[in-house]
Formats: sequence, C-alpha cells, structure tokens
Amino acid sequence: MRRPVLVAAISALSLAGASTAQTGVPVTAPGNPILADGRYYSTDPAPIVDGDTLWILAGRDEAEAGVNDFIMNEWQLLSTKDPAAGRWTHYPALVKPEAVFAWAEPGRAYAGQIVKGPDGRFYLYAPVLQRESNGADKFAIGVAVADRITGPWRDAHPAGPIVSQTTPVANDIQNIDPTVLIDDDGRVYLYWGTFGQLRGIELARDMVTTKGAEVAVQSLTGFFEAPWLMKRNGTYYMLYAGNNAGPDSACTPAVYHACIAYGTAASPLGPWTYRGTVLKPVSSTTSHPGAVAFKGQWYLAYHTADAVGGGHFRRSVAIDRLEWDDSVSPAAIRPVVTTRRPVPPPVPTRNVAAAAQAHASNEPVPVQYWIKALNDGIVRDAPLPPDLWGSWSPDNPPQQWIEYRWPQPVTLDGSRIRFWADHPAGANEGVAPPAAWHLEYWDGAWKRVPGASAYATAPDVWQAVRFPAITTRCLRAVFDAAGSGTRHAAVAVSEWEALAPRAAPPVTVPAGPLPTCG
Repeated sequence: MRRPVLVAAISALSLAGASTAQTGVPVTAPGNPILADGRYYSTDPAPIVDGDTLWILAGRDEAEAGVNDFIMNEWQLLSTKDPAAGRWTHYPALVKPEAVFAWAEPGRAYAGQIVKGPDGRFYLYAPVLQRESNGADKFAIGVAVADRITGPWRDAHPAGPIVSQTTPVANDIQNIDPTVLIDDDGRVYLYWGTFGQLRGIELARDMVTTKGAEVAVQSLTGFFEAPWLMKRNGTYYMLYAGNNAGPDSACTPAVYHACIAYGTAASPLGPWTYRGTVLKPVSSTTSHPGAVAFKGQWYLAYHTADAVGGGHFRRSVAIDRLEWDDSVSPAAIRPVVTTRRPVPPPVPTRNVAAAAQAHASNEPVPVQYWIKALNDGIVRDAPLPPDLWGSWSPDNPPQQWIEYRWPQPVTLDGSRIRFWADHPAGANEGVAPPAAWHLEYWDGAWKRVPGASAYATAPDVWQAVRFPAITTRCLRAVFDAAGSGTRHAAVAVSEWEALAPRAAPPVTVPAGPLPTCG
C-alpha cells in the first residue's frame, strides 16, 4: 500500500515548481501588430500548428519607455483559427523561467520554440540564465514539457540544460534562440546561436538527449541570430536575422538593424546555401522570424515596434503571408509584403521633410548610423545609433552637412533640429553638440538663409530656427564641429524638420535619385 502514496508524493514534488495552466483573453486584431494598444508587448514569435489552431509563442517585453535593455520575464501565447479574421486569443502569462527550471535565474526569457513531440506532448525549448555555471556566459537552453500547450509546464530534463557552454561539449558562444524540427522520419534536430555563431545537433527521440557531433554553420551570409528551421517538399529551409550591413547591402544599411534572410539544404544538418532576403528591416532594430503552413497557406511571424508606445525594446508580433516561387529549384521564398492595421489619415503638417531625400557630406554614412532617421518622423527618448544620422569617424572633420532634396521647389520659413551627443559641448572627441551651425539653401548657388533667428545647439531638445520665406529645391544644415586644430568631435542628429508656412497633408519621399544641387 506504500507504492501509490510514494507515486503521489513524487508527482506532487514534480509539479511543485511547474507553471499553471492559463486561460485566454479574446483579442480583435484588424491587422498588424496583433497586440497593438501598448498594454502588452510581444516579441520573438514562434508559430506552431495544432489541429485547427495556429498558436504563436512569444516573449514579453516589459522595458519602461526609454530603457534600452531587454526586460523579459516570461513567455506568452497567441492563438487563432483564422489569421485573416483578426480574432485571436491571448494567454498573457504562460510561464516564467524560474517557475519551471529549478536551475534557472528569473528573467531573460528570450526567444524559445514549442514543438509537439511524437508522444503527443508539447516541448518548450527555452533559453534561460543558468544560476550556477562555470561558463563565461550563463545562457543555456532548457526543455519544458506539458500535456497541453497552455500548460502546466514542468522541466523535461531536471538535471539541467541540454545546451550550455559546458554541455554537451564546451563552446564559447551565447546559447540562445533555439529552433527545433521533427523530421518526417521522426528524427529531431536542434539549432541555436547568436552574434554570428550558428550551431546544430541531432536530438534523440526523447527530445532532450543530444546525439552525435554538433555542426557549426558558416555559409549563411550575414547570419546574426534567430534561426528558424523548417522543411517543405523535401528541402530544408533556415530563416534567420541577417546583418551584413552596408550602403549596398541586400539586407540592411545599419549594423543595429537586421533583415530576415534564408538558406536551403538537402539534409537537416546541411551544408547550407544562402538564398537571399525575404523581409527588409522593420521598425525595431531586431528582427525574428517564425514560419509555418496553416490550412494550406504559409505565414511568416515577426516582430516590429509598431504598437502604441513601441520601441526597440517594446516589440510586438505581426504575421503576414509567406509565398513561394516554385518555378525554381529549390523553391524560393518571395519577399514578404508587410501589412498594418488601418490608420486614420495623417494630419496636416508644416513639416515637408518626409517629401525630401536626405543626403549628407559623409556618404556612404558609417554603418552604425542610418540617414533615413533624419526624416522618418520618429524621435526616441534614448535613441540607438541607427535612430540617428551621425558623422563619427576615427578622424572627424571640422565641418559636416546634411541636405534635403525635393523633386519640386518648396517654400520654407522655418526648421527644427534635434541633436544627440554622448560628450559635452566643446569636446574634441566622441559625439558632441556642434560649436555652431547654420542653414543654407540652393538658389543657383549655396546661399546662407537670410534673416534667420538664433541657432541653438543643446542636445535632446528641439532647436527651432525662423526666417523669412524662401523657395528652393534643396536645404542644407551645415555644422562646425566642436574641437580645434586636428581634433574634433562628431555631430549626430536624430530628426530634422523643414517647415512650410502653412500646414498641408504630408507627402512621402519620392523613389529614385533626384538631381543634385551644386
């Protein structure tokens, strides 16, 4: 009679640290992002199909506005039976790392993935911080298991993580972003990695035991992080966040941003061949793919900064159709056409900068900056480098300029600019407010704007300049850098507005290069 008592006791102990099952909250999402009102931010989507339901595992961004850090304490779920209908169910608190893994620290609930195992149970592959670790980096990958996708979840490998800097073999990479594929023959494959390091290994059918040697993938152009392994018509596909930055890059012009690129292979552990880009940089610096076929249609889930109050550390999951080109072999993934929720018409504005093309004296602009930031209409409390145009170089020149070019002449009577700096005024290194600046316009030659009000230089506030109306196709802001002699600071601008005398509906920047002025 002791055996049932003992079994009951063991069961109670095994569930003591487990998460509890969650109930869902209905959400109406007439477009992207799915959660858009700013009450919950969602990130790192990992879709999974179970029966007639599409589920998306997501992390939860909880950073306060202006905090540049990934504050992520738990995972959450979204589900729908019809993505096009916009009817979702939100499970806002699926599980916390420390509630499942006794060996894990709280927080840092980074990108994970749920797959359904051959035993019908659900397995969550989760990167978490290992509380006690001899590795230089404490991130490790644990596996949780549940009978239902909503939980409760418990540790499927209580002995500890299945991947770390000491398990299964020593490595020196950050072990995050796991992705798992159960192949048609039942064999299981795990990939993971970040900061340009991608690893893959086979798992035993128990879903937790590694087998064979791990492979290091180096053939996927620009791989940065966020791998997603999938299979279609006998070909293996690897989506990932790419970051081969540069002015002519097919991926991204700025190092902080990422595109979604992909490669293919004939076998699950490669070798892999780079195939191209499927999603251009989005409004968040990071990008993270998850793709799945659901009711005959493929979908790509990703995240953006497009929710109310969103930002690089307050991201939100979006989903759009993923289409294939079967006229080539292997089939190619077409560039994804992103969609948004319906928005009200833009309000009239005096700022006509959005109708101009931005240029600068330091083109090609250093890859840590993005000239698009000058007239994107976004000002952040704590901008990252690609939220700025900047001129930093190892040898900063004494003067720089930025310029707007319009396809047709515009009439202007004012301008506003917002400087950014990491050094004080007068510094001869780093990024400092300019010692002085002024505006010039093109009238057969570059001329200083007449009658302008004072040109202030304090950073992180709008500096407004007024002047009698001028008509021109080109406007320049010319900066005298702080410093002296051969040592000067750089200049950085997060937003620059060109103001017309009267407000009008905004016009977007034209496509194609415009004639130069001068």
